[in-house]
Amino acid sequence: MRVVSLGDLVLDVVVRAERDLARDADTPSRVSLSAGGQGANVAAWVAALGGTARWLGKRADDPAGRLAAGLLDEHGVELAGPVAPERNGIVVSLAQPDGARSMFPDRGVAVTLRPEELEPRWLECDHLHVSGYALLAAPVKGAAVRAVELARRSGARVSVDLSSWSTVEAAGASAFRELVESLEPDVVFANEDEERVVGGRIGAAAWVLKRGAAGCSFDGDERAALPVSEVVDTTGAGDALAAGYLLGGPDLALQAAARCVVRMGSMP
Repeated sequence: MRVVSLGDLVLDVVVRAERDLARDADTPSRVSLSAGGQGANVAAWVAALGGTARWLGKRADDPAGRLAAGLLDEHGVELAGPVAPERNGIVVSLAQPDGARSMFPDRGVAVTLRPEELEPRWLECDHLHVSGYALLAAPVKGAAVRAVELARRSGARVSVDLSSWSTVEAAGASAFRELVESLEPDVVFANEDEERVVGGRIGAAAWVLKRGAAGCSFDGDERAALPVSEVVDTTGAGDALAAGYLLGGPDLALQAAARCVVRMGSMP
């Protein structure tokens, strides 16, 4: 199964605090550096789980961009899309001792992808997965709509992850919902906050509701999260779950999420 994942490729800096944050002082931490971004994460997990993965987006030919691209390539992911001279995205993820995480994104050139920069061959696939972040800013929003049109021509199914509730709310939840509806996705991934912000299910799409440690509802099929020895970092768990679901349904989705949370970072 060939999956194209449209979204950001960033340099992901994950900080795991070993105790509660000490304001205006030092907090002992573990820090890791990897490729990241929702689009890249899903592509990496697709490859790790046995699928054929292509990441599609705009990246930069600067030190951060070259490092992120090389790290994603090591996961067996094909990279597609235009390359700008500078300012690749960087995201800092703060993982607290209880496993909760906060994100500090600088998306860089990712938001500047334009519809006319897409090549139809990049969208020849079985499934196109669209990061909701790509639907929240222009001109990349137009590129995402165009990508769906091109993917449909090759008979691909389409999924959308609603991404961050705070970003959706800031951009305008009603307009965002209308845009997602217009894409007529086959599958929509959301967490409970995102479901609340957009006002519930969208169209006829299968609705995959991510509940973290409480498990997941796969279009009404309620499943518990798989037990793990220790939750180290929840960054990317939803992306791993999405990749697993696209390739193998609920069982593989939950297995992938469990693999993700027992290690640092969002990649396999």
